[in-house]
Amino acid sequence: MAILTRLGAYALSLVIVFAAAVGLGKMTGSYAVTAPTGGHPAHEAAEAGHSGGHSAELPGGLQTSQDGYRLKPVTTGLAAGAVTDFAFQIIGPDGATVTRYTPTHERNLHLIVVRRDLAGFQHVHPTLGGDGTWRIPLTVPAPGQYRVFTDFQPAGRARPMTLGVDLPAAGNYSATPLPAPVRTTTVDGYTVELAGDLAAGSSSRVTLRVSRDGKAVTDLQPYLGAYGHLVALRDGDLAYLHVHPDGGPGDGRTVPGPDVTFYAEVPSGGAYRLYLDFQHAGRVHTAEFTAVAAGN
Repeated sequence: MAILTRLGAYALSLVIVFAAAVGLGKMTGSYAVTAPTGGHPAHEAAEAGHSGGHSAELPGGLQTSQDGYRLKPVTTGLAAGAVTDFAFQIIGPDGATVTRYTPTHERNLHLIVVRRDLAGFQHVHPTLGGDGTWRIPLTVPAPGQYRVFTDFQPAGRARPMTLGVDLPAAGNYSATPLPAPVRTTTVDGYTVELAGDLAAGSSSRVTLRVSRDGKAVTDLQPYLGAYGHLVALRDGDLAYLHVHPDGGPGDGRTVPGPDVTFYAEVPSGGAYRLYLDFQHAGRVHTAEFTAVAAGN
């Protein structure tokens, strides 16, 4: 009995030491990210299991699987500063690779890539092969843990879905602090102003005004079926949130700038990162904001 008691105490001490080490790692904000050794990261299985029975209640992108659909990375790691031939598949409820999709915002699938500290955002569109494998040359700028989101609608399904998975880019990583909330930002010589506030539990109207050299831009070009495309990610867990444009080209009421209006549905209070893609003069630009939602 004394031996069992001592073994129990020793095991408890190991748990305490491990927990302290994890806490210290989170406080320092700097660590080494290692490349995968094969197979899928363990947390993917946990995410897939967590989705059962509750997927409809969760914001998009928190799960690897939903309603029988599963995001399966073929490429399990990224290379910082170099091109990775990134490949993945969507597996359907029948266990087969999905090959047919219903386009949303003019694409069969939208791929969002961002580091866990919400830096290095990319919105790209991979190519679908005949066997159901999606591929795209992908370059991430720096080491770290990246979240990859797939936003798509399988053929025959009434609504789109968003599945996500974490992938490492090996190297020494130091988190970038989330930028402070501002109403105005600049990108590629454009100034973008944010009007409106987020509120938890409701649909919030936010408007972004685009100008250049002090003049309002009134000839924005359609991009993904609208004069702008907005992605919102929640700080912390990187929940991918629903953002809907108000009107679009050719509807008889929506003008091509300078204002682009969206309705954002945020489930909780706290900080969010907003990414606005807009097209002008034949080029897509991305303006980024930090916004804080009122509420619980």
